[in-house]
Amino acid sequence: MSHIRRAADDYGMIKDGDRIAVGISGGKDSLSLLVALQAMKRFYPAEYELEAVTVSLGFVDFDVSPVRRLCDGIGVRYTVKETDIGEIIFGARMEPNPCSLCSRMRKGALHDEAVRLGCNKVALGHNRDDAVQTFFMSMFYNGTLHCFSPVSYLDRKGLTCIRPLVYVPERDVVSFVKSSGIEPVKSPCPADGYTKREEIKGFINEQRRNYDRFDEKVFGALKRSGLCGWQPIPRMPNR
Repeated sequence: MSHIRRAADDYGMIKDGDRIAVGISGGKDSLSLLVALQAMKRFYPAEYELEAVTVSLGFVDFDVSPVRRLCDGIGVRYTVKETDIGEIIFGARMEPNPCSLCSRMRKGALHDEAVRLGCNKVALGHNRDDAVQTFFMSMFYNGTLHCFSPVSYLDRKGLTCIRPLVYVPERDVVSFVKSSGIEPVKSPCPADGYTKREEIKGFINEQRRNYDRFDEKVFGALKRSGLCGWQPIPRMPNR
């Protein structure tokens, strides 16, 4: 919770009156983000509302009933947006590298649903490990220095995308899920576990054995890199 609060403050993620659509894949990160943001409403200085939204890819064995139970239990309305993205990616197009196109299509559907629900922001569950992985993926596979931003504005939709977990190490998410009794939903995607991101995870795990505090150092370099959107908002000094 302290990581999320600090990220929200550093990057001005949450403002008074925000209506935030939390993208729920069913995995540990998005469910932890939803639970934490709902709990944080009790003490955060800005008042905000949450909507939980899952974009279903159309796989028949995708059971979201655990997510629905969780949302009912914490008092957040839950919406499932049905799509045929899975059939388009793996059937009609038979994409050899499906993740990039699938991600764009899922985000497009999520953004449309957020607008329909009257939200002005979308929250995604990318954690600190995801940021480090994305940084290396961009460098190794595209030859560029790039990473998603903690906050970005989607001008075509009039939405702001925020990533409140960006300071949270994945190991902390795993611990939170276990201690909170959160029940993640297994992804039915045929490409799950066989992606370029998995290769990068293997590379990072190897570097962790060779370099002390490897993740912290890379993430610190990312924050100081000058990449667009990574400069925290200057805070006013206490009077």
